[in-house]
Amino acid sequence: MAVLHVLRLATQQFRNLADGEIFPCETVNVIYGGNAQGKTNLLEGLWLFTGGHSFRGAKDAELPRLDPATGENSPSAGLALDFYSEEREQKAVLRIENGRRSSVINGVKKKTGSALMGKVRAVIFSPEHLLLVKEGPARRRSFLDGALCQMRPSYAGLLSVYNRSLLQRNALLKDIGRFPELADTLEVWDARLARLGAEVMVERSQYAEKLEPRVGDIYDGISKGREAVSLRYAPAVKALSGGFSREEAEAAFLEELRRTQRGDVRTGFTSLGPHRDDLELEIGGVSARVYGSQGQQRSLVLALKLAEAEMLHRSSGETPIVLLDDVMSELDQSRQDYLLNHLHGRQVFITCCSPETVSLMETGRRFRVEGGQVFPEEV
Repeated sequence: MAVLHVLRLATQQFRNLADGEIFPCETVNVIYGGNAQGKTNLLEGLWLFTGGHSFRGAKDAELPRLDPATGENSPSAGLALDFYSEEREQKAVLRIENGRRSSVINGVKKKTGSALMGKVRAVIFSPEHLLLVKEGPARRRSFLDGALCQMRPSYAGLLSVYNRSLLQRNALLKDIGRFPELADTLEVWDARLARLGAEVMVERSQYAEKLEPRVGDIYDGISKGREAVSLRYAPAVKALSGGFSREEAEAAFLEELRRTQRGDVRTGFTSLGPHRDDLELEIGGVSARVYGSQGQQRSLVLALKLAEAEMLHRSSGETPIVLLDDVMSELDQSRQDYLLNHLHGRQVFITCCSPETVSLMETGRRFRVEGGQVFPEEV
């Protein structure tokens, strides 16, 4: 089994972390220390090499070190990663300047940080991810899209083009309110949006269908079989359910766009489409968002993230890095043991307040973080 793993992470002017480097091991790496010392910043730095945005929702301009005296961020920051993937050692560099990210992969300069997508695959779980179950559909769409972007970087391009077309159609809808003669051009935008939206919906539907049995198996292990879970992709185009082809999705979406056209002109907004889709999650046959307990919701999110890691492994042939931010202290002993056993055979980074939280410490490496300083320790 090919295991993608980090060999070295270096930081410069990044968040509150002191300039320096760490050399993690290939198994379990425990990053511990008090609150607000910089533990999560290390995971954030690693995550940025996936090509995605900060999992904490931070803007790029907020990533360089903050000067407490002035209350302003440094103009730039840098990150460097040495990692093993595709049976060879590789190097990646991220530079954040004036609120924008650029990157270098194996000596080749790229204009954006997202150009790294598909090079370093990782799965992240943080307390914020509980909102995946607790909040509305936007969080669950983001989960589907993020997972698909890592599996197939070309999906990121498709999603970007769809969103741009959606913005252009919305702008046209607003203009038609003032200039009714523009209504004749709406048909062209409807056809374009239907074609692009159909591709997005098919990708999401197929991914969710493959994801469900993996989520069920993992949740069953975490919960010791106390209840069953299910998930269902729920497109906003109601005529679609279960498996459907791109042609069926395009025809159904186009019909809905035409049906809702008058209302969309009135509101200046496209009321239906992939931008309104949901991923319905159930525990024991009822809504996990409405009826799930805190423990059930946490276990379900963990199952979703671990299933995402399995899907990434199947698609790329390499096990992705797993990043767990402040997760262990909220789990009982049996759930901790299952989680750590399920992560066997891959590189893991876990943040916690005390290294004793993790029972597998003897097999890995640990790092103490204090005031932004990172201190490697012998196990």
